[in-house]
Amino acid sequence: MAAANSAINRVLVVGAGVMGVGIAKSFAQGGFDTWLMSRRAGSLSDVPAGVKVTADLPAEVPDLVIESIPEELDLKRELYHRLEAAYPATVAIATNTSGLDLIPLFAGMKHPERFLAAHYFQPADVFPMVEVVAGADTDQALLDRVAEAMKRTGKQAVVMRKPIQGFLINRLQHAVLHEAYWMVSQGACTVEDVDDVARQMLGPRMCITGLILQKDIGGLAIHAKAQQGIVPALTHNNTPNPDVQAMIAAGGTGLSAGRGFYDWSACDAKAVRQQATGRLNALIDFLKNLTKTDLPKTRPTPRDIRTAR
Repeated sequence: MAAANSAINRVLVVGAGVMGVGIAKSFAQGGFDTWLMSRRAGSLSDVPAGVKVTADLPAEVPDLVIESIPEELDLKRELYHRLEAAYPATVAIATNTSGLDLIPLFAGMKHPERFLAAHYFQPADVFPMVEVVAGADTDQALLDRVAEAMKRTGKQAVVMRKPIQGFLINRLQHAVLHEAYWMVSQGACTVEDVDDVARQMLGPRMCITGLILQKDIGGLAIHAKAQQGIVPALTHNNTPNPDVQAMIAAGGTGLSAGRGFYDWSACDAKAVRQQATGRLNALIDFLKNLTKTDLPKTRPTPRDIRTAR
């Protein structure tokens, strides 16, 4: 069984893209014995301190492997078969996928109980949260073990005990974006309007009261009435926004391409990313200090929505 009770101390990250390097950095900073595997091992630059680089699976058996390779089902499954052949069943194997369905991704593995998702957000070493998500057969004790390891890197582990596609954060994000894209496509508002509302209204409020807690504070009777009018009018079309898909097909893939929703042609992409990361760090630090002053009475106990009726 994969659910050994020993703590996770040695971690192997497979894939040295931006996400993989960030994940490896977070573990190395947390004091883990950290390995980073890449076909470009000999030419990698800016390897985080404390990270050992390898071009192949190391002989030293890891406690946890985190796969952060391209979002291609067959490519990931090929790697999983290699990992199962190389390491004993006690080694946890996690994917950093953001959108693939975990059920077909892990189907047919020899030890499905050892597979799970560990979903980071870019930049992986900066964001304070990581989603730890069970597959259909994941050992629940193993899930908790991996979540505990994430906490030792300074992350808050959001644990999902069922394989819901898109997990928690991306499902919420894409639900909002789907409506935003539809309204922009209809000419009802601009891209700038959407981002201004997110930054200046939704963002600040959610930083303080979250998403659901705010509805308790504002009053659930008003909220329930609004749901009756708004939810039926939402874009329930089960189809990705065609304007967004067309933009990508035409090469408008965002900052790196010089154009996406915005014109980046005159911008230094590296400087833009550094500025965004710096501002994110400052905001996270501010929020940490803000929540330190919370009184116990301002932190209510959540109720189960299924039993609150």
